[in-house]
Amino acid sequence: MVKEGYWYGLPLLLAAGGLMGLRLYVASAFFIILGLLVLNFFRDPDREIPSNPRAIVSPADGRVVEIKSETVESRSFRRISIFMSPLDVHVNRSPIAGTVRNVCYRKGAFRIASQNLASLENEQNVFTIEGEHGTVMVKQIAGLLARRIVFWKRPGDRLERGERVGLIKFGSRVDVLVGPAVELQVTVGDHVRAGSSILGTTRTNA
Repeated sequence: MVKEGYWYGLPLLLAAGGLMGLRLYVASAFFIILGLLVLNFFRDPDREIPSNPRAIVSPADGRVVEIKSETVESRSFRRISIFMSPLDVHVNRSPIAGTVRNVCYRKGAFRIASQNLASLENEQNVFTIEGEHGTVMVKQIAGLLARRIVFWKRPGDRLERGERVGLIKFGSRVDVLVGPAVELQVTVGDHVRAGSSILGTTRTNA
């Protein structure tokens, strides 16, 4: 579990204990259930990371809601958008091994994260990783409930594939932008897991 989970969950459980001491059992049960749900939200399970050096793994748990071609700074990418429900693990991981080149936090709206406009208009943290087999851009996007994006890395940091890099609290979306040399292995509707599900692989002749 990430440490943020204790900050949110333990006060609820302490409140439940106090209410139980006052014999307010129904209210105590409510806070116990709420506290356990919050602690479950911040869970951080270990994952088996694929060993293929050309593999691009999912940075987030959730469902693929859109795959679309787009241009960023005159460069062509394909965007894979992953919607994270409140029941998914919300710890984000690095999709490739490489070096963090850019980190940019952009303020914006708080649309429902499953909507396509969320990629363009919602508050988001964008970081770029430059690896041996190409460059991948990741957007951590705030949703209607998730208004707190956490990113633990800085430009210049070296990352391993599947390494934990941050989280988004209480439901959100993550976009992954990959180059045209990547052969995708997911389609819209697929459920993926951070660090272990392969989104695509860079072609050997790229």
